[in-house]
Amino acid sequence: MITSDQLQNVLERENALRGYLDIDGKTIQLEEELRTQDPGFWEDAKRAEAQMKKVRELKKWIELYNEVNAAAEELQLAYEYVKEEIITEDEVDAAYAKALELVENLEFRNMLRDEADQMSCVLKINSGAGGTESQDWASMLMRMYLRYAESHNYKVSIANLQEGDEAGIKTVTINIEGDYAFGYLKSENGVHRLVRVSPYNAQGKRMTSFASVFVTPLVDDTIEVKIETAAISWDTFRSGGAGGQNVNKVESGVRLRYQFKDPYTGEEEEILIENTETRDQPKNRENAMRQLRSILYDKELKHRLAEQAKIEAGKKKIEWGSQIRSYVFDDRRVKDHRTNYQTSDVNGVMDGKIDEFIKAYLMEFGGEEAAEK
Repeated sequence: MITSDQLQNVLERENALRGYLDIDGKTIQLEEELRTQDPGFWEDAKRAEAQMKKVRELKKWIELYNEVNAAAEELQLAYEYVKEEIITEDEVDAAYAKALELVENLEFRNMLRDEADQMSCVLKINSGAGGTESQDWASMLMRMYLRYAESHNYKVSIANLQEGDEAGIKTVTINIEGDYAFGYLKSENGVHRLVRVSPYNAQGKRMTSFASVFVTPLVDDTIEVKIETAAISWDTFRSGGAGGQNVNKVESGVRLRYQFKDPYTGEEEEILIENTETRDQPKNRENAMRQLRSILYDKELKHRLAEQAKIEAGKKKIEWGSQIRSYVFDDRRVKDHRTNYQTSDVNGVMDGKIDEFIKAYLMEFGGEEAAEK
């Protein structure tokens, strides 16, 4: 059975959460937000959505803390009841496991404090050099992230997909919508390395493949992003398909070109976005513009991080484009090179069980990011 020190540890951490999450302050703020809604509240849809988003966020933090508080109180009662033989030691241990898990999950979530962390995200995968092998690896990563999103009840849509020449994919852009999708998946930015005996190699040689993953916040209408309309140009094309009934006879696919000039450095680049998400061209244009706003928001976010990096030059930084993780199939090992967290459950990882990698990253670097804000 648990010790009195273990009980005290949970109770102290629960009490600390109430303080640094400012649950009392959030409760007062929520009451004020609900009380100050004027009669014409819903007439301004944009303002109403922004306020309701704030209300949902406050409610979520309060509900999560209340779960922790209830579990801690139940544990304390259970610890007393076992002395009177009202419940068993196994029931106390079960109450402890539940309370500890809730405490750790809320402590973990508290590391996601940046405004962008709360957002949905756009996740893009590009296959590296290596033809069919790397394209197959990119499709395996796509499946991994789709499984992860499904297990977390995120809404997923494929904004653009280019299939490989023989197998796999060349590139895919996925919209993943749900609370804190960006906060969690930002840890996946970088190059992912696969080592395996390739099924596409006749000699059965061990091969290395690479694919890059880019994650940006999916910006909603409550975020102001400046777009120069004169810098936009459009092309249309027919969406690809498998032939027969699936070939799109109408040019519903859209290609957005945006001539971006960095306001800080003066450097110019062309941002290219393709969207074939629906058979409705206006809808695809709308989706492409949404992605453009997300990319521009992310560029501003990275600029702010870069400025902080100059000030905090002594702190360890994570390069977004660096090789972050190796998946070695024949050695039954997946290792993250930033945190050194590794697991032998290769099949589980490829089925989307990447929470421990995300947690290790945020526990090591999440607090540092929050401190810089």
